Amino acid sequence: MSSSLPRLLVVTLGGTIASVAAADGVGAVPRLGPAELLASVPAAAGLADISVKSFRQYASGDLSLDDIIELAELIRERADELDGFVVTQGTDTLEETSYLLELLLGPIGRPVVLTGAMRNPSLPGADGPANLLAAIRVAVSPSAAGLGPVVVFADEVHLPRFVRKAHSSHVAAFRSPHAGPIGWVTEDRVRIPLAPSGYPAPLRPARFTRPLPTVGITKIGLGSAPLRPHHVEGLDGLIVEVFGGGHVPSTIVESLASVNESIPVVMVTRTGGGELYESTYAFPGSERDLLDRGLTSGRAFDAAKARLLLICLLASGAQRPDIKERFDTAL
Repeated sequence: MSSSLPRLLVVTLGGTIASVAAADGVGAVPRLGPAELLASVPAAAGLADISVKSFRQYASGDLSLDDIIELAELIRERADELDGFVVTQGTDTLEETSYLLELLLGPIGRPVVLTGAMRNPSLPGADGPANLLAAIRVAVSPSAAGLGPVVVFADEVHLPRFVRKAHSSHVAAFRSPHAGPIGWVTEDRVRIPLAPSGYPAPLRPARFTRPLPTVGITKIGLGSAPLRPHHVEGLDGLIVEVFGGGHVPSTIVESLASVNESIPVVMVTRTGGGELYESTYAFPGSERDLLDRGLTSGRAFDAAKARLLLICLLASGAQRPDIKERFDTAL
């Protein structure tokens, strides 16, 4: 293979893209390695000098924070010798692993592109090969060099901080509700016209406390009961999915404030889109009431990514003012 081609590492973590039918023919399990995945995209050989690494072989729900921290360290260690990285994995946690990599790596001067598939290779219309080829095209594109990690799916390029898996089965399953895709792939062309203007400083796993903090998520609903001590036992932080622009039933305000005295409580909207208010309402249980009681606004974060950010901040020793500042500026 020509040494003039970009040097690319394809790292596989399992998932649907690497799954084939089980021995009894019922269901699919991750079994394919990176060489088999690359065999499905022969055009990739003309795009990059590709090396491979089978990093994990999991359904993505079995990936751990430590798995992704280890992956981030691998990428950082090999960045000087390579021109880019492609990571394949299951889609169930792709939005979270990509954002965790964004937190840990930031823009490292080498594209880090994550992708997967919604249909396994044994199904008609399997989308893995197209997604993998598009990811490789982005990874070797000069327009991606200054970015942090990105998700490439169904020929769209998404920022991890915004992207979400928005459908359980459609092949175009990923959306970025607040921003839309920042770019796209058409034929052999990569366009990224909406690259972000900057990134927060990466968080360094070497400085994280161990074991990693435990952060829970709770969702407020109609008639939700107050939180009790046993609900938050063992937690180091709590993400609360609140109504609309930042509201909860007035009957649970005191319990939330009490929890916030012992561990950080971060509010996010349960709506799936939009940013929390700051000063629109002032009734008991409103956003103004909760902020005045010391709860932290998660701004436009969704619960899954707010949890990851809070875990990393707490592991880094961040105090309440640091946590508030990071949530205020992270998007």
